[in-house]
Amino acid sequence: MADKEKAKPIGGPPSDVEHIKLDSNYLRGALVETLSNPITGGLPEDDNRLLKFHGSYMQDDRDLRNERERQKLEPAFQFMLRIVAPGGVATPAQWLVMDDLAQRYGNGTLRVTTRQAFQMHGVLKWNLKKTIKSINDTLMTTLAACGDVNRNVMSNPNPYQSEVHAEVYEWARKVSDHLSPRTPAYHEIWLDGEKVVDSLQEQAEVEPIYGPVYLPRKFKIGLAVPPSNDVDVFSQDLGFIAILEEGKLAGFNVTAGGGMGMTHGDTSTYPQLGRIIGFCRPEQLIDLAEKTVTIQRDYGNRSVRKNARFKYTIDRHGLEWFKEELQERLGWQLEAARDYHFDHNGDRYGWVKGINGKWNLTLYVQSGRIHDQGDYKLMTGLREIAKIHSGDFRLTPNQNVMIANVSNAKKRKVVELAKAYGLTDGAHLSALRRSSMSCVALPTCGLAMAEAERYLPSLVDKLELIIDEAGLRDKEIVIRMTGCPNGCARPALGEISFIGKSPGKYNMYMGAGFTGDRLNKLYKESIGEEEIVETLTPILHRYAKERLLDEHFGDFVIRSGYVEAVSSGLNFHH
Repeated sequence: MADKEKAKPIGGPPSDVEHIKLDSNYLRGALVETLSNPITGGLPEDDNRLLKFHGSYMQDDRDLRNERERQKLEPAFQFMLRIVAPGGVATPAQWLVMDDLAQRYGNGTLRVTTRQAFQMHGVLKWNLKKTIKSINDTLMTTLAACGDVNRNVMSNPNPYQSEVHAEVYEWARKVSDHLSPRTPAYHEIWLDGEKVVDSLQEQAEVEPIYGPVYLPRKFKIGLAVPPSNDVDVFSQDLGFIAILEEGKLAGFNVTAGGGMGMTHGDTSTYPQLGRIIGFCRPEQLIDLAEKTVTIQRDYGNRSVRKNARFKYTIDRHGLEWFKEELQERLGWQLEAARDYHFDHNGDRYGWVKGINGKWNLTLYVQSGRIHDQGDYKLMTGLREIAKIHSGDFRLTPNQNVMIANVSNAKKRKVVELAKAYGLTDGAHLSALRRSSMSCVALPTCGLAMAEAERYLPSLVDKLELIIDEAGLRDKEIVIRMTGCPNGCARPALGEISFIGKSPGKYNMYMGAGFTGDRLNKLYKESIGEEEIVETLTPILHRYAKERLLDEHFGDFVIRSGYVEAVSSGLNFHH
């Protein structure tokens, strides 16, 4: 246990981002002026940093970058917008607005993120304000979808599965609302809100939780309902595992200090699993979330951003220190953690009837990309369903879409429309493909070192030849790919994972737990497609022949000695 002498905020000069936040006057900066600058389609870097808090990243089309440079043109700047949707919930009216905005101002597609939020790409600077205002008009927001604040709060996407699921979703929504930034800058910049007088007295109350410099880095919260760990609760900075007693929600086991991102070649960075610190009652959840956020606010690393996530704060000071600090701020003590059991972290596809007698259809969406492609009219089909749907839509943590709360009267029409436009629950696809997930990567992500979304489907095509030959077509194996090590598709929790190293080259990891409770381990470094296929062919065949009853692939490769088990990020690089 760390003593109080060691439990001090990190030393060192604040990073440039800390100065930008402090000087921004609660996220205003010069955004009004630079957004209206007609000379360029981009923003200065300081304002781009602030723009993230408002839910947008400046990007450019990297497919066009070299050609535009040869023509002495500035990069093809465009903006990604992310929309907050706690628990992944959207009404049909909201869906139609997002669809319309994607066609009018975006690149004609929508994307379901791994945090159950909408993402829109290709918005030009001149269209940002009208797009954000339209989103706000439909009672959604982009505020805090990105930036050094609490991000979209995740929960099981089907609140109609049971009364407990509905209750957990409501807590996710309440936590999201409670931790949302309070600055009026968002309304001033995007919604033509009245300018607030900046007296020092008023500023003191602008951000009662975050303060003027917000958090050192992003913060993520997820609520899981066993036996499903679809939110990958151990990947969250702060996680809540619902505990049921006699069919009722008794409370939550609390996990702290998870996170997926790292930096290639820097062993001071690593993915980490959240650790269970105790049990809280439902009515204590919001207080606990707020106090945890304030601990990270006060003790997180504001000098080196790559070491600024909450996992590093806990690992630096110690878990016992965190528990003592949390108890001191709460004024009450967590109870002992209670028994629970996870058996999967994927989605359950197809039609499922809810407790309210209505129906829910989970559709398979490759890497969360909603668009029309050939005969597969996914975007058009969902648009037509939204026009007649009286329930809602649910975005899943695995980037799929649930048409939820369908009445018996509407079910037949939804079935007809799904069939007409080729929408599918993926039953004809391999379990490997249905268990795959990837980040956007190229061409829009500025951090990408390699392809992910555009490449993973073709790699799965080749791996399916192996699994078909081995008789594994219906065996779920969690496979994930990212274009860089920042962890957007939670690659450290893939039974097989590929993290981009350079164009066409990936680090290959194996051995994560099927239920998301164990990290994977580096098996081969910087390999291309040919070596990936050559490497996995004998391993998959051996798995098919030698696996124990109900043994998952991640457990098999550890038992067979391919990789060692990793239960803590502190051992990830060993």
